[in-house]
Amino acid sequence: MEEKFKKLDELRKKALLGGGEKKIKSQHDKGKLTARERIRLLVDEGSFDEIDMFVKHRSSDFGLEKQKIMGDGVITGFARIEGRPVAVFSQDFTVFGGSLSEAHAEKICKIMDMAEKVGVPVIGLNDSGGARIQEGVVSLGGYADIFLRNTLVSGVIPQISAILGPCAGGAVYSPAITDFVFMVKNTSHMFVTGPNVVKTVTHEDVTFEDLGGAETHSSKSGVAHFAYESEIELFEHLRKLMSYLPLNWKDTPPERNFDFNQDLTVNALNSIVPDSPNKPYDMHEVIKLLVDDSEFLEVHANYAQNILVGFARVGGVAVGIVANQPAVLAGVLDINSSNKGARFIRFCDAFNIPLLVLEDVPGFLPGTDQEWNGIIRHGSKLLFAFCEATVPKVTIITRKAYGGAYDVMNSKHIRGDFNFAWPSAEIAVMGPKGAVEIIFKKEIGESDDPQKKLDEKLSEYIEKFANPYIAAERGYVDDVIKPSESRKKIINAFQLLKTKVDKNPRKKHCNIPL
Repeated sequence: MEEKFKKLDELRKKALLGGGEKKIKSQHDKGKLTARERIRLLVDEGSFDEIDMFVKHRSSDFGLEKQKIMGDGVITGFARIEGRPVAVFSQDFTVFGGSLSEAHAEKICKIMDMAEKVGVPVIGLNDSGGARIQEGVVSLGGYADIFLRNTLVSGVIPQISAILGPCAGGAVYSPAITDFVFMVKNTSHMFVTGPNVVKTVTHEDVTFEDLGGAETHSSKSGVAHFAYESEIELFEHLRKLMSYLPLNWKDTPPERNFDFNQDLTVNALNSIVPDSPNKPYDMHEVIKLLVDDSEFLEVHANYAQNILVGFARVGGVAVGIVANQPAVLAGVLDINSSNKGARFIRFCDAFNIPLLVLEDVPGFLPGTDQEWNGIIRHGSKLLFAFCEATVPKVTIITRKAYGGAYDVMNSKHIRGDFNFAWPSAEIAVMGPKGAVEIIFKKEIGESDDPQKKLDEKLSEYIEKFANPYIAAERGYVDDVIKPSESRKKIINAFQLLKTKVDKNPRKKHCNIPL
């Protein structure tokens, strides 16, 4: 038996080396960690249980029968993050460049199938040269097997992708289907076709980084939700993200202890909105004053910055925050911000994460560029997502709530549970000046002093409509509150809403305006 134990130890030792010392050194020289080092950094110490360590590919074409390495370019297994179970796969670039083979794909599919059965999140650490060319259509089939599982478990278990090297061609579609994509600046790259193909087809000269780097995808395309300077920083924030998420769609997000006897008044909120309705302010400051410990994990921080989305806690309860950002484009809604908000809302709704909405929105962005590129269709996605969501939903109107954007931003009419407004709120069809110029156009034009008449009518309109009280009279706003009272109000609201039950009509699935 000792001989058998010895053989097992030798095989394990060999498997742990992956592609060998030289390949490991090459990986480190590129500023990248190995597949196993990444797992150790991500999960709780000593918690990783590997499966399929001894799997090898079954291909014999192009001399591959002479190059069989245990693990076949991906490490798979189960572990814990802050004591909670997760499934993990980590592609090993030291073995065939992390390329995906039939056996490689089967390993990933196996842990995804088990993750669905037991209801735990899947985290994929991607670092691969793509499909293993020597295996042809078999490797392509392996990708499709993964794509199918990504799709079928979407909304069942959280799926997170970390791009830690190249991810090109068909390989990009698996991360794109998952819920969150993390990238590392200067070492992560995602693209359907690389710079060489781009030059051949379109004659454009572009670098790997400009075409598909972390900066590009986190700020321009919106493919990446997070971008960090190093892998270590990335894993730290990935763990933080996991602290807000439930294990599956039947689970609830982790809740932290909270002292409800403390003074919840936040006087600093009373002076945060400027007196002038046209003066910007930073909604980040409002969020920090409302949430526990001023901790806000922003998602898509560099993309469509006129809307903010991310995770925080309110009274110990994990919530998703959707907030207009008056410091960027006056907080107007456009195509990108609508898509960003809609996807985040649908994730939160799928996984029982309550929504806190902070509203200061002048409307939808006008212009031919927006209209021709489908602001109607894309803006409808945000509306659809809020209407569809059955999780607890609380809204605070801090200032502007104009036009259709008022309806869209979780108004009472689309099943907002609690809708509060600050005294500075302006709820109307449009801004006072534009409204007055339309309503009193003839009267102003025929006046001896048009400017004086405009100012006079503007004052009347502001007094009558540019406030929250007509909406409050009709019950569209549940209460008009001082800003300093907001933290207590939303904490109480989310505590009450813990037992909320809301349902949508039975159907096969909805048809969101994609």
